[in-house]
Order: sequence, then C-alpha cells, then structure tokens
Amino acid sequence: MTAIFTATILGSPRIGPNRELKKAVEAYWSGRLGADAVATVGKQLREQTWTALRDAGLDSIPVGTFSYYDHVLDTAAMLGALPDRVAGIKNELDRYFASARGTDTVAPLEMTKWFDTNYHYLVPEISPSTTFTLDPSKILAELDEALALGIPARPVVVGPVTFLLLSKAVGSDAPLLDRLDELLPLYAELLGRLAAAGADWVQIDEPALVADRTPEEIEAAKRAYDLLSADPSRPAILVASYFGSLGDALPALASTGVEGLSVDVVAGSDSLASVPELTRKHVVAGVVDGRNIWRTDLDAALASLGTLLGSAGSLAVSTSCSLLHVPYTLDAETGLDKALRSWLAFGTEKVREVVTLGTALTSGRESVEDDFALARAAASTRRTDPRLRDATVRARLDALSASDPGRSPAAQRREAQSALDLPPLPTTTIGSYPQTTQIRVARAALRRGEIGEAEYLDRMRAEIADVVALQEKLDLDVLVHGEPERNDMVQYFAEQLDGFFATDNGWVQSYGSRCVRPPILYGDVRRPNPMTVDWITYAQSLTGRPVKGMLTGPVTILAWSFVRDDQPLADSANQVSLAIRDETVDLQGAGIRIVQVDEPALRELLPLRAADQPAYLDWSVGAFRLATSGVADSTQIHTHLCYSEFGEVIAAIARLDADVTSIEAARSHMEVLGDLNAVGFDLGVGPGVYDIHSPRVPSVGEIAASLREALKAVPVERLWVNPDCGLKTRGKAEVEASLRNLVEAARQVRAEL
Repeated sequence: MTAIFTATILGSPRIGPNRELKKAVEAYWSGRLGADAVATVGKQLREQTWTALRDAGLDSIPVGTFSYYDHVLDTAAMLGALPDRVAGIKNELDRYFASARGTDTVAPLEMTKWFDTNYHYLVPEISPSTTFTLDPSKILAELDEALALGIPARPVVVGPVTFLLLSKAVGSDAPLLDRLDELLPLYAELLGRLAAAGADWVQIDEPALVADRTPEEIEAAKRAYDLLSADPSRPAILVASYFGSLGDALPALASTGVEGLSVDVVAGSDSLASVPELTRKHVVAGVVDGRNIWRTDLDAALASLGTLLGSAGSLAVSTSCSLLHVPYTLDAETGLDKALRSWLAFGTEKVREVVTLGTALTSGRESVEDDFALARAAASTRRTDPRLRDATVRARLDALSASDPGRSPAAQRREAQSALDLPPLPTTTIGSYPQTTQIRVARAALRRGEIGEAEYLDRMRAEIADVVALQEKLDLDVLVHGEPERNDMVQYFAEQLDGFFATDNGWVQSYGSRCVRPPILYGDVRRPNPMTVDWITYAQSLTGRPVKGMLTGPVTILAWSFVRDDQPLADSANQVSLAIRDETVDLQGAGIRIVQVDEPALRELLPLRAADQPAYLDWSVGAFRLATSGVADSTQIHTHLCYSEFGEVIAAIARLDADVTSIEAARSHMEVLGDLNAVGFDLGVGPGVYDIHSPRVPSVGEIAASLREALKAVPVERLWVNPDCGLKTRGKAEVEASLRNLVEAARQVRAEL
C-alpha cells in the first residue's frame, strides 16, 4: 500500500525569488544567453524550491510545476498538441517559445486568464489533424532530479478533462471532450512510466471541474478516472481541484478507484460528509489560502480539519491551490510596519502554516502552540487597527448611493463629444509606451536616493515629450502620454491611495516572463491628492491633438491586488471607485477631454459558477459607472479590456456604458464583435488590430484586412483603430514600425470608404 502524506502544497512559484528565470529567458530571447545556460538556471531554481520545501517539513512535494513559460503550454507539448505552424522550427525550445510568443512569421497561441486569477495561460489549439503523441521527457527528467536529491516527489500534470475543456477547437465544431478517448491511453502510459521512474503518488489537476459542468462532462471525468485507476501497476492518483467547489463532480470522482482527492476548503463549500466513498480516500484539504496573503486563522483551520476527519479515510493539510499566485517570502519586505507584517503570510509563511497544521492534526497542538498564539494575536490587532475604517469615506459613499449617480443617454453624449472633431476610424493606442532602460534607470536612481524628485520629473517629462512627438510624427489622432512614470498600472495608483501598501519584492508571475507586484489592500481607500493630473496636462500642453487621461478602473485595481478579506469585495470596489471618480473630475477640470478608465480584469473576477455571477456583474458594473459618473457629457469616457473569454460578460461590457471600448481581438480574429452586436452594443469600439504580446511587426495589409473584417460588424462612425493592449513590454523600434503600419492601414481603409 502506498504511504500517505500529511503536509503538502499543490504547486510552487517558478519565476525565482529574485526573478532569475524571467531574466534568463528574456536574455535567451535577445540572444544574450544560450539554451544550456537557461536550463542551468531552471535546474538551480527547482533544486532550491524542492529542498526548501523538504527542509520546511513537507512530506510530499509537487514536482513538474516548473515551467519556462506556462504549464498548459507544457501539457500541450507533452501531448504533441503544439500548433502545426510551429512544426517547421527545429530547435525544441524555440518551437516552444514560438507557440507562446510568435515570431516574425508565426502567430502565437491565444492567451487568456487561468480561471478567475490574474495568471494567463496559452490556449491549446486542437484541430481534426491534431494527432496526440506522448513525450514525457520533461516531467520524467524533473522527477529524476528530485529523487536524486532525496525529495519525496509527487509529479503533477494537468488532467485530460481540464486540458480539453480549456483548449480551443479549430476547424471543427465538435466538442473537444469527444477526443478524451484519444488522450486516456497516453495518460495511462504516462502513469506507468512515472511509476517505473519511482513515483509513489501522481497529482492530476482537474480544476475545470469546479466550474459549472454538464452531466455529460462529469460522466466523462468519471469514465476517465475509472480507466486510469484500473491499472494496478500505476502510482497512487491524487485528483486535485481548486478555486471552488467540485459539486456534483465530487461524488463522481470519489466513486472511481483513485486513491486521493484534493478539495479547496477556502473557496469551496463541498460537504464531504455527504459522499460516503470519501471514507476510503486520502483527502487533501486546502485550508491555507493559496491565492491571498493574509495569515491563516490557525484555530479556525484546525477546527475545519477536525470536521473533515470523520469524512475521510485519511487526511492531509495543504494550500487551497498552487503557491504560484503569491510572492515567495516576507523576508524580502523591509518596509512593512510591524502590525501589517504580522497579518501577512507569503509563500514561505504559508508552507510553515501547512506544516504547523499538519503537526497539530497528527501529533497534537502542544508542540506548535506558540504558532497558534501568534496567529491569534495578529488577528486581534488587525480587527482593532483604526486604518481599517474611514468614517468620511463611508459617509460619502452612503450619500452617493442614495442619489444614484449616472450619465446622460449615449446619444446626448455623442452630440456633446462631436466637438472633438475626430476623423472616421480614429487611431489611438491603449496607454503605455515602451518602458525603456533610461526610464527604469531613473526610477531605480530615485528609489536609491541618487537623484532627487526634480531630476526625476525632468527625465520623465523628456520621455513624455518624446512619446508625444512620435505620435504626432506617426499622425495618430488621439494621443497618450506613454506612462513613463508608472511602474505598473495598478501599483502606481495603490502607492498614492490610503488603504494600500506596495511591496518591495512581492513579485508574482502574470504570464511568461511578465511579473507584477500586487499591492496589498488592507483598509478603507481614500485619495489624498490628484494622482495623474500633472502628467496628463503636461502632455496635453505639447500638442493640439487630444491626449487621453489614463486611469485604472476599480475592478482591475482589486483583481490585481491582494484584497482585504474582512468586508465584501463590492464595498472595497465602491471605495476605489470614489477615488477614481474624483480623479476623472479633476482631469476634466484641467482641460482633458478624453479619459480612459481601464477594466481589463472585468472577466477575471467573474465567479466560476453561474449562480454567483449576476451579483458580481451588478456590483462590478456599478463600480465602473460610479467611477465615471462625475464628468460632463462632453468628456468622452473610454475603457479597455483584454485577454479574457469575453462571451460570459459581454452584456456587462455593454452596461459599462463607456463611450468607447477598446478590446482584445487580434488573436481571436475579431470574434468579440459578433458577441457585442448580439447584445445590442451601439457605442464606440476599438477591436485590437494587432497583438502586442508578440514581437512581430504586423504588415499594413494585415491590419487593413482586420479593419475590413471589423467593418462588417461595426459601422464606420463607431469604429476605432488601436492595438490589442498597452505597449509597455515592447521595443521602441517595433512599436514605431507597427504604429506606422497601423496609421497607414487606417488611411487606406478610410480612402476605400
């Protein structure tokens, strides 16, 4: 019989505590580092991670969660499901990165959000010609590495049901789950090879089962695990779920021959007692939040574990999901005040909490009572800290809610905004321009005290002047200031709002080598001073063309922050909305005629279960409308959304009532426009005409073809021309070339009209 384990996590961050992997792969892309050197960095990071987890006291450690770009892309590579268009690239690593990023001649895979998180995954394309073949070399090599180090390794793979449900069918309308029988022999072979290589347990992730699933989909999952568990020579199987409740999928999985099930106790509400088959299973209980950074209430967590004991054959303590979603450690945070620090737990601290709870569960809490006492003391100081409640902010919100703020009808606003005198198919960009080395050097020098505020201001103004001059040279119609002063579209605002705290080194992977530092929302939100007005008005002073004020919307600020868990998210959203509303009013008062309030994360926070979605959409739309309700009809409100599956929130996008909505459309080939039309959307729209997450420069012909396609769905008087997203991560030369082609394509299509 396979030995059970008592304390584990479901996955680890892989970017490196100091972003070592990010730097290595970006050096590889630029030709400054070879593949062998990148592999060495990866191996070092894996070994550091595994040994630290073992030394912390975990008795089962996930292996195979490391990735050079994305774990779903890794699964596609393992199953021989990379797109045909990369097959001609001989170098394996280059072929992998081409699928993720594209090349000058190859388009990348689509990218979208991993469930309701801010992590992006690459969407596999499955066509009728896709022939699945198994290549387990990556996970077998990592298992060998771990076992050689004496690590109690548990290989982790994305499950076949989740892989197919998250993939995109190309060239066929048949449900991809119909191809499950093609994958199951490969997964069975994989299990056998992992067993032969020394794996006692294998974790198969099936998070897609926590969303609404049809009876047919649940039956397919049951059939899959009946088959995979039938081979007696395989390792023990742990089917892992996270981000919510399994619901009807729980008894279906429990009825199969798998030895273990992982359940999310933080985000889920499954009743284990109602599933008698679980008394014969090893249940891995995710009682430590893997997505947020608040210290665990150890007393409450241990009580939850106690209620599960009678429902499970055996019980292990875990995080609710992979620690991919939180920073590595609090040790790197030197600027936290003592009280706030005591409330937090990053990755290292969460592992310690898992081990503490595992010890208390198996050996009694006496040896770890000090940890329980510290957790109780931290919770007490947090409850009573005066920064958590601001009576003035709450009174303002109550008054605004009573008056139900809103804008005039769209037709009335369009008439007032005609004074902008824009041409048909107006051209613009989303907001950010390349964050050059000079910008980063200046920001670092200011942080280290090597230059003063005046010098920093001069350098940023010079960058803004260059960006404005470039846009005028390219003949764009609506300009932006380029955002050189912004380290991040959320962190920049959080650093200026009371109630937030920005970390020093709290990096989290967003996609590929892109990392963000989510700020921490711990108290009521107030805007002490204007945040953007000086920068935008300076840019406007350099040109006669309109310059957009650039703000981040309330839902996105929350989605890309670690949010407080002591009040409803809707209440926090309204507090942020009030701050953004004040900023829009001040921008208008300074003469800015167009204000963009970005909400790229609107889809991201959508609950996974349909029953929970209407309430979220109501408050999220209400928060945006509150944030944009203070300006006159003559001020044009834009918003921007990107890299999500928009179909489920398309009606909410229309309800935002922004005068112009720019939206990702290049990788999805303008599909979103049909969805917008289906819900009666009749406002301005700027479908992205080229993909900024790829280094390739789109041709004039490509962009013109996209515009002609868009004009089939949107009348010319409502259509805008813009890239998919901001240009922060791109190089200056490719940006100039791409925008020159964008303007020329718009000019050509205007002439055709």
